Amino acid sequence: MTPFDILLPAFVASLILTGIHAYLGVHVVERGVIFVDLSLAQIAALGLTVAYLAGFDVHTSTPAYLFSLGFTFVGAAIFALTRAHGKTRIPQEAVIGIVYAVSAAVAILLMSKATQETEHLKEMLVGNILSVTWYEIAKTAVLYALVGAFHYAFRDRFLLISMQEEEAVRRGLNVRFWDFLFYMSFGFVVTSSVAIAGVLLVFCFLIVPSVAAMLFTERLGVRLAIGWTMGAVVSAVGVALSFALDLPTGAAIVATFGLALLLLAGFRAITRPRTA
Repeated sequence: MTPFDILLPAFVASLILTGIHAYLGVHVVERGVIFVDLSLAQIAALGLTVAYLAGFDVHTSTPAYLFSLGFTFVGAAIFALTRAHGKTRIPQEAVIGIVYAVSAAVAILLMSKATQETEHLKEMLVGNILSVTWYEIAKTAVLYALVGAFHYAFRDRFLLISMQEEEAVRRGLNVRFWDFLFYMSFGFVVTSSVAIAGVLLVFCFLIVPSVAAMLFTERLGVRLAIGWTMGAVVSAVGVALSFALDLPTGAAIVATFGLALLLLAGFRAITRPRTA
């Protein structure tokens, strides 16, 4: 087997992750709930931990996936119900942070009673995208296509709530109901993503391309184009560096995302028109 045969599945998986996460990242950034993906990813990882301790194979077992998905749906309900309209004493980001911290702590406590817990905890954080199979890629692509179709069908409602919440309320939309549907669809994506790429890489795929795009434009279509392009290029470079330097692939892609964002921010600062 050639290096190309080993690296290609990881690169294709990264492209698929970029496709859906760059779009969802627009919603997350506009809603100001930056760490919701990290929190949902950690909840999904907690579900996988419970499945692991129950004796299921977390990579191929359907019950393990259902465990993770069930935990994620609980998180989706919490985030939908705790979203407040207008000024509030307790920002939702605080709730998201608490859920993340508690989920991570519980996962660590559970894994402390199991054998080989260190390796499993590492996989939850950075994943093992290099071991992804073509079957997993195909299954994930179909799922993300269905989620994408769902969001496309109701794009007007989701975008209105994310970008103009007050207008959505004025029009009589049930914001909490649509929030739950948003987070539930988000849960399907995150549950599959975490199993492939780990918590940290999933977070980067969601946030970094969207933030980078916002440096240059406010137009939705252009932001998506920039995000998808950045995700594809960074994935290719990260995978190549991981092979060339013998580094963990997930961590290499995360570090490459950070470097790419820093370079783009520097370029934007240099080229930004100066005002008097």
